[in-house]
Amino acid sequence: AGFIKSPLSQKRLTQDSVELYCEAIGNPIPEIQWWFEGNDPNETYAQLWDGARQDRVKINATYNLHSTSTISIANLTGDDSGMYECRASNDPDRNHLSKSPKVKWIRSQANVFVIERPEIATQVTESSGKLTLSCNMSAPHPTITGHKWIHRNNVVEQDETSGGFTSYTINGKREEHSGVYECVYEANPQIRGQVNISVPPQVTAYKKSEHGNEGDTGVLTCKNPSFPAVTTWSWYKSGHGVSAGNASGRYIIKSSGNKTELRILKLDIEQDTGDYFCNGTNSYGTGDATVNLRVRSRLAALWPFLGIVAEVLVLVTIIFIYEKRRKPDEVPD
Repeated sequence: AGFIKSPLSQKRLTQDSVELYCEAIGNPIPEIQWWFEGNDPNETYAQLWDGARQDRVKINATYNLHSTSTISIANLTGDDSGMYECRASNDPDRNHLSKSPKVKWIRSQANVFVIERPEIATQVTESSGKLTLSCNMSAPHPTITGHKWIHRNNVVEQDETSGGFTSYTINGKREEHSGVYECVYEANPQIRGQVNISVPPQVTAYKKSEHGNEGDTGVLTCKNPSFPAVTTWSWYKSGHGVSAGNASGRYIIKSSGNKTELRILKLDIEQDTGDYFCNGTNSYGTGDATVNLRVRSRLAALWPFLGIVAEVLVLVTIIFIYEKRRKPDEVPD
């Protein structure tokens, strides 16, 4: 057996995760095992298995043309620091303890250093139509070579300065820029903080006016583009003051996170026409929007055709009457 790829040493923060990769080749295809030795001088190597450390350890292995194995450890603690060893062997006696002195295992090692996560104090201040987001990392902290601010997976600002304090200024109101912002410290390992701009739901209707034919199913939709997500959605109809969700039979409400949908089965031109209100609630307040529903008769599509037929009939009638009343031309000698 021989290694194609070996695991690489890494630095990680507590509460982060780490992944090590190992790949071996041989004939027959070798088996791969993972072993660990902690930093305690009295600690010896112990084999790791899938589900170890209170199910924080996950091991995935495939044996096809060659052997590949990945070990991942979630929610790291200081006790996860140490030497991780990938062992590979295709010796047929490799799992017989009585023959272990003769079994040949090849080994590849990688160190994982788990560093205590530094505290990051975050703040959002609003003044003169501007929002200022700030992150302040407590000392001691690793060497910092720059900062980034990330929003919706896009880098909105970056610099190459050192120091534990960084800020980002936004022009506009809180309601216009809600969401999750990350302050990223370029260090080894990279350190991230999170600043949340939270507001009550800014509910909007997907369409302010919807149309449906009598007897069909009407669909009304509302969404909330702001942060945090809506926890409770409800619908109301004007003039009734009763939640549409409490009605039986024809009303179906489907809500998920920042979107809600009201379906009205078998639309009725008299009962269902009107304004509907969608209301969203989160821990910061409530918001609502209005959707106007118009229900058309099934014969509505025929009116343009019938209008054209009526116009043709009127024209033909006028022409016929005109021809009947017109004086005949004089017959020449």
